[in-house]
Amino acid sequence: MAKILIIDDETQLRRLLSRIIGLEGYEVIQAENCTTGLRQLERTHPEVVLCDVKLPDGNGVEMVTRIKQAEPDCEVILLTAYGNIPDGVQAIKNGAFDYITKGDDNNKIIPLLSRAVDKARTNRRRNAATAAGSTGQGFDAIIGSSKPMRAAVELARKVAGTDTSVLLTGETGTGKEVFAQAIHRAGKRKDRTFVAVNCSAFAKDLLESELFGHTAGAFTGAAKNKKGLMEEADGGTLFLDEIGEMPVDLQAKLLRVLESGEFIKVGETKPTKVNMRVIAATNRDLPAEIAAGNFREDLYYRLSVFQIKLPSLGERPSDIDEYARHFTNVFAAKMDKPVETIEPGYLELLRRHPWRGNIRELRNVVERSMIMASDGVLRAEDLPVELQHGAPASDDSTLPLSLRAIEKQHIARMLGHTGGNKTEAARLLGIGLTTLYRKIEEYGL
Repeated sequence: MAKILIIDDETQLRRLLSRIIGLEGYEVIQAENCTTGLRQLERTHPEVVLCDVKLPDGNGVEMVTRIKQAEPDCEVILLTAYGNIPDGVQAIKNGAFDYITKGDDNNKIIPLLSRAVDKARTNRRRNAATAAGSTGQGFDAIIGSSKPMRAAVELARKVAGTDTSVLLTGETGTGKEVFAQAIHRAGKRKDRTFVAVNCSAFAKDLLESELFGHTAGAFTGAAKNKKGLMEEADGGTLFLDEIGEMPVDLQAKLLRVLESGEFIKVGETKPTKVNMRVIAATNRDLPAEIAAGNFREDLYYRLSVFQIKLPSLGERPSDIDEYARHFTNVFAAKMDKPVETIEPGYLELLRRHPWRGNIRELRNVVERSMIMASDGVLRAEDLPVELQHGAPASDDSTLPLSLRAIEKQHIARMLGHTGGNKTEAARLLGIGLTTLYRKIEEYGL
């Protein structure tokens, strides 16, 4: 889901735009001035910013430069009540995607947003590929020196220099995309694009359009020709995450691409040729899915020419300390909050936790801990409540009052850190948005 940041001091207009844009399936973040807008930009990394020209603490035309400096891949659309040519010219020079007049151009906003989101995502893919090629890190970027991880890395190194299809399996959060990127970086296609798509993130028709592209008029809302992700990956690598979620009829079309090197765009009749390497990943048991009729056996054998199972954190607890220190350094730099000491008790609690969400869950926990930490030290009490005390009992009356107080304080600090952004706070807390609202009401926050 693309994120759109709206910066406008007119509350009524900001809310109206948020409602309209939200109905189109975008996640909307709001800010009333330049200061709050830049803070939200840093926290949420939106694809597109809709920014008013006249703001209480700055000018939108000048804000374009600041936004592009902070988030080079982000696209900026300026909104003005009174358009004038000099401002419009300067805005484009500063890197704005477009400059439109409020009211007169309201019907243009949604199509314009769609084009801006496409461009922002292309920017990110291109820049990620450039960075991957220039760093030369390859497998050096993979953390973990345990025996299971070393074995997985060794297999990946052997297949990296070939064009063989690779299937990465393992639990959710084990770092399958990181492995896919490392294989790409270490291969002969490293100077070309690495394109990643999560097959579970799209409805069937939308996934088909995203993968294969479409022509103008192919379906309702297809206002222009769109290049698919396969075409963007031409010469490079296409990473299909959660391949087990792909609808069976799309699996047949993917198999054709793998076998013939060509596909047909939605709404077109002639084939488009493509030369790409495919790396797929899943946390599902694909042989069981084949038996249940949910996955094509021929596609499975085509994708799993070389299969690598990534170990869970439970299979390599000795790597947990290394990950914790790495993520601490990452968030120390991001938050400008140096940490000089990680107390042994903190690491001990991390090692005891089952980590059902694996590396992704561990990263989230360290990020929350960094928010709670003070005086350059990570302590056991900086961990989320469930790690400090174990899973809470199902009967809330059995919880000690001190635990309720800790939870209330923790939620309050998260809300403060996100500037009141409940969606972001819920993500950091690892709970649903509905649960967060219930807790806010329960604790009177």
